Amino acid sequence: MGAKSYIGRFAPSPTGPLHAGSLLAALASWLDARAHNGTWLVRIEDVDAPRCIAGMDQRILTQLSAFGMVSDESPWVQSHRTVAYRDALAQLAKRRLAYPCRCSRSDIEAALTAQGRPRVRNADLVYPGTCRPTIPLHATSSLPDGLAWRLRTDAAQNGISNIQWNDRRLGLQSQDVETAVGDFTLQRADGCTTYQLAVVVDDAAQGISHVVRGEDLVDNTARQILLQKYLGLPTPQYLHTPLVLGANGEKLSKQNGASPLNTAAPLGALNQAASALGLPGCGNAVLADALQHWVNGWRHLYNLPRD
Repeated sequence: MGAKSYIGRFAPSPTGPLHAGSLLAALASWLDARAHNGTWLVRIEDVDAPRCIAGMDQRILTQLSAFGMVSDESPWVQSHRTVAYRDALAQLAKRRLAYPCRCSRSDIEAALTAQGRPRVRNADLVYPGTCRPTIPLHATSSLPDGLAWRLRTDAAQNGISNIQWNDRRLGLQSQDVETAVGDFTLQRADGCTTYQLAVVVDDAAQGISHVVRGEDLVDNTARQILLQKYLGLPTPQYLHTPLVLGANGEKLSKQNGASPLNTAAPLGALNQAASALGLPGCGNAVLADALQHWVNGWRHLYNLPRD
């Protein structure tokens, strides 16, 4: 498999510097691309502008470079891609697959409570379809401002809400998007495109064939495959990696005190990331030699052919 048939990506959000958890995801995606003799891209996912920090995208790219990982092409920046996201949403609205929604979070919680479906702690709210029957769906290419937009997931509408896929690490996965998630948001009321729509549009536009990312994102996969089906886009192969956990037992993140990576001593952090991925350590080797060592280990781990 060569560079023309394999395109992978690492897609950080510039909400803070890379830490041990994000390094693991970056390393896994880079190793998979190199093990396939493919192309590795970096995409800056900054659609949620209020959470992003100015200049953090460049800091992340500098961190990656210090760890021997440089994008094979100029990085994409999602905030430059607004027109593409609006076009995709307009296409879905015109086909009556997306609709405007006026519900607040408290409205959704109240509706679920009234139905005897109280919120489960730390779980996403399953949208009960409140606006689906009450707001008429007219074929249109215009998108009114001030309203959120949701994707229809009801089986009567599409018949394909039960999504199955084979994860390269976790095996066969399935989710009925209608019952597990409900009609999910594509664009917020403030006009911000959501992660689900942006990632699907960009993966297709960049020709992404393989997605390697953290296991915390596995729950998003069914929604993204459903969107791919609606938009007539190809579905990449998925591999979800183990997570680095914080002291509280939850995923290590900027929110629970993850420390920025020490770029002055990259091999130590890379050895820890490689170990978490099930790869052998590499001691005090030269950085380039260590990375090649792990590329070979990745090929063995996932039964990929050698050069």
